[in-house]
Amino acid sequence: MEFSSSELNNVLGHIKNLDEDKKNFLNFKNISIDSRTLFKDDLFIAIKGKNFDGHSFLPEVLNKGVKSVVIKEGMQKLLPRNFPYWVVSDTLEAFQKLTLLKRKKLNIPLVAITGSVGKTTTKEMIGEVLKKLGKIKLSKANFNNEIGVGLTILETGMEDNVLVLEMGMRGLGQIENLSKYSQPDIAVITNIGTAHIGLLGSKKNITYAKCEISKFLNPEGVVIIPANDPFLEKTLKEFWKGRVIKVRLLNIENQKESFKKGDNLRGFYNPSNKTILIEENTFKISFEGFHNASNFLFAYAVAKELGIDFASFNKFDFVSLGGRNKILKSVKTTIYDESYNASPESVKACIKNLLEKPRNKFFIFGSMQELGKESEKYHKEIFNLINNSDIEKCLFICDKENEKIYTNYLKDNNKFLVLNNIKDVPQEINKSTKKGDSILIKGSRYWQLEKIIELIN
Repeated sequence: MEFSSSELNNVLGHIKNLDEDKKNFLNFKNISIDSRTLFKDDLFIAIKGKNFDGHSFLPEVLNKGVKSVVIKEGMQKLLPRNFPYWVVSDTLEAFQKLTLLKRKKLNIPLVAITGSVGKTTTKEMIGEVLKKLGKIKLSKANFNNEIGVGLTILETGMEDNVLVLEMGMRGLGQIENLSKYSQPDIAVITNIGTAHIGLLGSKKNITYAKCEISKFLNPEGVVIIPANDPFLEKTLKEFWKGRVIKVRLLNIENQKESFKKGDNLRGFYNPSNKTILIEENTFKISFEGFHNASNFLFAYAVAKELGIDFASFNKFDFVSLGGRNKILKSVKTTIYDESYNASPESVKACIKNLLEKPRNKFFIFGSMQELGKESEKYHKEIFNLINNSDIEKCLFICDKENEKIYTNYLKDNNKFLVLNNIKDVPQEINKSTKKGDSILIKGSRYWQLEKIIELIN
């Protein structure tokens, strides 16, 4: 898929230093912001980030023989005389405008996913389920900000049939911006939780931020949300006047419950055989727990929107990403690796899953970040949940500043051990566990708990 100079002129303004008779013959194979992976037929955009400035790589870019670049006003001095270039006031904005140009040229369905918890897992599930449609493009790892979303769109090829994007945020207006430059056809909001409440101040603000995903949604598109959040439903109406699908997962014993008005799609989870009944079809998925079954319900709703027909029995083996839904078995213990990140809702869901396991249960818990003034409250909620469960021991890791607060709260409680260094965890857990025990590992990304897994017996 090529970009012509006339198309680029419409987005960036007129190119400088290019003869009129050549303007109709200057085409580019792709858009790039990385001098290391750049090809001579690519258009390079010099983006200035927190840790780098693309303008400093212009000599390397020019050595690769590119035909033109996009630079910020005032950086013309870095280019050879008479070299063709586009000049803009903001190269990041120019990058985003060009990703929108690419998105429109693709002409394929685009699914955008956000939520406080479960968006990455839901994205991976959707990608696997949609393979019935052919090749699916998924955003990699955590390519969920203005750069990552743009790069994913630019990397999408003509052979891809659906594009699935994850959208994250750290403040109001950010998801709106991602929606503006990707224009989704289907938007999924997995839930509204308390992740980032320290940044946004309230669950109300978090709800508004997530609903921004619908701001530039295709008017003929649909938003898929959980059915049990009245404030989300109310807030979404301020952003979106189109179609909404509300999904709800119940335990299998509630199957005969009368259909609640407004629940457009319901599923029933059977924990005994880990199957999900949705409409007339039964699904067995490789990920454990009610929370993952709930995530799958969003994947089913997206698949149904895109016309996929399922058999009466369906089995999906999903690939576990690092620190998510990963089960590691050793000679001594079984480790449930959920170390990638943590919020109050995701910790509670993982504890619930742990409690279904046989034998003795242990929890390595890294403190949750970005909860602001609510942090102590949410941590104490988790401690109380653990204390009232049959978890044998919880090793809680926090910084020295909060160690005294939590040590005092948990004093005389032998179920807890408060630490301030993850290096102390392996020795403590190894001397506490016996053959056949289960260990849940979960904490905020700050703690990088994956580093200690190989040291646990």
